[in-house]
Amino acid sequence: MAARSPTSMVQFNLSQREITLKVVYYGPALSGKTTNLQVVHQLLDPQCRGRLMTLDTADDRTLFFDLMPIFFRTSQGFKVKLKLYTVPGQVMHNSTRRIVLAGSDGVVFVADSQLKEAKANQDAWAGMMENLKENGIDPEQVPIVIQFNKRDLPNVRTDEEMEKLRKSSKEPIFKAVAVEGKGVMETLYATVKATFRALNARYEFERKFGLTEKEFLHSIFKNVDLQSKGINLGEELA
Repeated sequence: MAARSPTSMVQFNLSQREITLKVVYYGPALSGKTTNLQVVHQLLDPQCRGRLMTLDTADDRTLFFDLMPIFFRTSQGFKVKLKLYTVPGQVMHNSTRRIVLAGSDGVVFVADSQLKEAKANQDAWAGMMENLKENGIDPEQVPIVIQFNKRDLPNVRTDEEMEKLRKSSKEPIFKAVAVEGKGVMETLYATVKATFRALNARYEFERKFGLTEKEFLHSIFKNVDLQSKGINLGEELA
């Protein structure tokens, strides 16, 4: 028997012993959402990640969405699928963004660090909040992690400004240069961790399925070559 929360993508198929979760990368056009997924796909163990599926327009912008599934089996025999999606950034595709955002268990907002993109970030954030509500998702309940990408470009928010923003924001904030792989896995790790905690509090993953936070994180990140790439995700993976 399969079950689904009305506002959440997470699905439980007890007869097949499967759990499916959904994380969506949202943000303005060309902020680096697809690049994040490409880096994740490159770094994850091929045995636990599926094919990265991308549908692009002629100008190489994402038209509908990118999808990359991550899958593993727990020690209790459950198959877990974590699906990573991106949305198109262009305003003209808002209806598609809303559809892709439906049923999200966690969200990564990829902002552009360039000062000239501040309004685009604000507009995309406002649109995301509206689309979450349109989908029956309470923005206060779904985990949201913010990534400020393109830190390598000129005329970006200073590190001091970023630190002030980090202290005043209730959402975790990460700095990234996605084209170089910097900050990508840290962002995903924080999002997956927050998503697991939120769902565990609601559905009791640990009590009902024997799936602990440590096993969940280990199963996704255990074979990533973190040390050589200077990535420090946390004590759980030590």
